[in-house]
Amino acid sequence: MTSAPVIPRPAATVLLVRDHPRPPRGRSPLQVFLQRRAAEMVFAGGMTVFPGGGVDESDRPHPGLWAGPEPRWWADRLGVDVDLAGALVQAAVRETFEECGVLLAGPRVPDGLDRHRADVVARRRSFGEVLAAEGLVLRADLLHAWARWITPPVYPRRYDTAFFVALVPDGQEADAHTTEAVEALWWHPDEALERWQEDEMKLMPPTARTLQEIAGFTDCAAVLAAAPTRVIRPITPVVRRDGDRLVSVLPDDTVFPAAGLA
Repeated sequence: MTSAPVIPRPAATVLLVRDHPRPPRGRSPLQVFLQRRAAEMVFAGGMTVFPGGGVDESDRPHPGLWAGPEPRWWADRLGVDVDLAGALVQAAVRETFEECGVLLAGPRVPDGLDRHRADVVARRRSFGEVLAAEGLVLRADLLHAWARWITPPVYPRRYDTAFFVALVPDGQEADAHTTEAVEALWWHPDEALERWQEDEMKLMPPTARTLQEIAGFTDCAAVLAAAPTRVIRPITPVVRRDGDRLVSVLPDDTVFPAAGLA
């Protein structure tokens, strides 16, 4: 008897981008921050991904701690209800803070940032409590919706993930201080794709497709300008067998290896 597919858990991921001041010859200035997940992670172990994670119970934004487009605007943009839209945006900002130390909040970077980050990671305080204590607001205006991907039904863990893009704020640096990743680096998108094609980097289909999409842009400004023009519809790849391997097939018939499946 076949069991019913797992219901996808809401999640958010963020493409942090920056322009390299002196890119290598043949590369555009555009870079994106990628993390290689620890091999023992249950979902996407060993994969190279954008920072992100599942929506937490605490990801319910307070209207007074919010700046930028409101949840209702995000609901229309992402095709979800208002409550979930607000939670997705807050999860995107919280996960970015937890996983790489970049705080998409303002109007300033507070003192003791590492301590606040450790508190949020350890769940001693919620992200909203940190914002309130420091007189900060979540900067929803720094995020730009890019895509929405749903894990295929054959996976034992599934996510309905909103993909956002954001420029790293001036004066902040992304780091690798997270237990979920063994490596975190800035990559030129085409360079990461070359490593993937040479089987030196493992990518899930949504990550590979997103890198392909942004590799065509020259710099951060071009990526951010393109984001509002994108039509966002949920994408659920179809997994099928192709000879002795499993592949993920996108709605446009593009075929990727079905990463993470035996």
